[in-house]
Parts: sequence; structure tokens; C-alpha cells
Amino acid sequence: MQYSTFGNTGVKVSKLGFGAMRLPMHQVDGKNMVNDELAIPLMRRAFDLGVNYIDSAPYYNDKQSEIAVGKAIKGYRDKVYITTKNPIENDSGADWTKRLESSLKQMDTDYIDFYHFWGIGQKGFKHWETLTDGPLQAAQKALDEGLIKFLSFSYHDSAENLKYIADSGRFSSCLIQYNLLDRSNEENLAYMKEKGMGVVVMGPVAGGRLGAPSEVIRGLLKDKPASTAEMALRFVLANDNVHICLSGMENIAMLEENVKIASKTGHLTADELTQVKSMMEENKKLAELYCTACDYCKLCPANINIPHLFGMMNTHKVYGLTEHAKKAYAEMMRGEGWTKSADAAQCTECGECEKKCPQKLPVMAQLKETHKILTN
Repeated sequence: MQYSTFGNTGVKVSKLGFGAMRLPMHQVDGKNMVNDELAIPLMRRAFDLGVNYIDSAPYYNDKQSEIAVGKAIKGYRDKVYITTKNPIENDSGADWTKRLESSLKQMDTDYIDFYHFWGIGQKGFKHWETLTDGPLQAAQKALDEGLIKFLSFSYHDSAENLKYIADSGRFSSCLIQYNLLDRSNEENLAYMKEKGMGVVVMGPVAGGRLGAPSEVIRGLLKDKPASTAEMALRFVLANDNVHICLSGMENIAMLEENVKIASKTGHLTADELTQVKSMMEENKKLAELYCTACDYCKLCPANINIPHLFGMMNTHKVYGLTEHAKKAYAEMMRGEGWTKSADAAQCTECGECEKKCPQKLPVMAQLKETHKILTN
């Protein structure tokens, strides 16, 4: 396993982090529960292989992830760094502390190494700065009392808004999205590292999209990686501004494959990295020929989220991630997933979308194509 010094914390962390958000589950008395017989050995195997950073949150795995992590670290507590998150549900510092205390109890530990303000943005952070007894004050008190060792934040706001939070000087590390399909935070990775912050990348396989087979992605290098997932991990690990690549691993095989990848040095040469980025930029331009996701066509009378469906189609057509695109479309038709939409077959051909499309795309025809391809 490769290690790096985590910003200015002085902590040595493994290049691969364990994301405890997809632990094995099973049914117990009709309830969905973490399968301890699989999950705990999985996490401990990761520790034995050198992974020393594990990330959890109160709501992961039907609110059971923290409990499972707490069980797994028994006998390993002084060898691993645990992280979890505070969802900041209101402006109360006292309530912030109660949520921290709940996580400490769930994980059965006296302290949390890296404690995150969960999914914050610039607007919310600026508001908290105006409070006198809010979350920021409660966090400083927890640091002073040793309940948390370092304060961190996870981020889903626009890329241009991150620097304000980083410049506050309140945080030791950040958890941020970055992968082959989404490089919007590339500049931010370098900026945070320059400021002495620990940089953790989440979503290296783009929420599972890059876990599906794709000859397009594998073909980015002449010496093709064994899998699309390997290409995705190598891309993130090759970025010198990333300390930890966080992966939600579901089984021993996935874990051992990722450990093998993360244990290598020289993931991509400078020329290969330039080549990969250039080719992905070309792919992005191809995707925009199909749809730029400008959202002008939204509020479809048939409740079809056209940009979302065309995004799935780009996943298939441009990136060759057909298996994932079909799975995502099937889940959407069943009403699952975060984004809701009627399926493309519900189009009534009213033509409103084509009137609004600045690219003058044949939207109705493309909707028919989308449904035909993604249901076959």
C-alpha cells in the first residue's frame, strides 16, 4: 500500500480509503440490516491490507454504517483513522453536538479522527459564520475537548464556491468529487493541497458508472487496463494533489483488486495523463452534440426529465457505458434513484421541447431512440 502525508495534519494515510456506504446487507425479520458476518471481515481485511482510512456517515446503510464500523475497528483503533459526518440540520450548536455525541456512541469510540461538516456549500457556510452559538462554535469546542481530532468538510456545491470555505482556515481536510467524467474540481484539488489541507476524492468511479465495462474508457491507454474501474482509479491516483482515493467496496474481490491498484506507483506518466485528459475533452464535446444539459426543455408536460435521460444516453453512446445506462434507466422506470422522470416512451410529441432547444435538436426523435436502446 502507498501512503502520503495528509496535508498539514502530520498523519500518514493510505492512498486508498474505505468508503463504508455500500456494506453488505441482508434481511432480518423483514428489515434491511448490515450483514456483520460479511461486512466486519471485509473492513478488517482492508485494515490488514494496509488501508488505514475509513469513511462513514449517520445515514449510510439504512443508518447502520457507523455501528458496523465501530464493531470492525475493535482491536484496530490505534491503526486506523475513522471519519463520519454531521448533517447540520439546523443552526443550533447544541444540536450539532448532540449529533456528534450520537456518532461517538454509534461507533463506540471516545473520539473521531476526521469529522466532516456534511455536504456543505458556500451560502450555508457564510450564514454559520454570522452565528454566535452555531455549528462552527460547537465544532471548535469539540476540537478543544478532543472529541474530534481534525475538522473536515464534504462538498457538493459549485466548483467556483469552494475556495471561500477553504480560505476560512477552519478545516484540515476536504472530501470532494473528482473522476474521469467530472473534472470540474481539478483546480480546487491543487488549491487545497497548496493550503496544506488533506484532499480526499469521493466518487472515483462516478457513482458506479465507471465500474461498468467500457472499451472506450479502457482504450484511453495503449496498454489497456484490466477494467474500466482500474482506469478510473489509476486516473485519480495519478493526480499528485490527491492524498486519498475513497472507494465504496462491497466485497473482498473488489477490495483486493483496488488494493492491488493502489499499491502500485507511477499510475500514469505525464504524457499519458495529458493524453487521457485530451481524449476525455473530445468525448465531452461529442456528448454536447447530443445534449448540453442547458435545461431549457425542462417542465415537459409529460414529466420527462429530458436532460437526465439524454445524460444516460451519453453514458451509452459517447462513453460506451451501456450496461450502466440500461441499469439506470430501468431503475428510473421503477421510480428508484434520486432524479425522478417519466420514461421516454411517455412523450406525447407536443413539440414544446424542440421549440425551446437552443441547439435545435430533434428531441422527440432522440427520446424514441433513447427508450428503444436503453430498454433492449
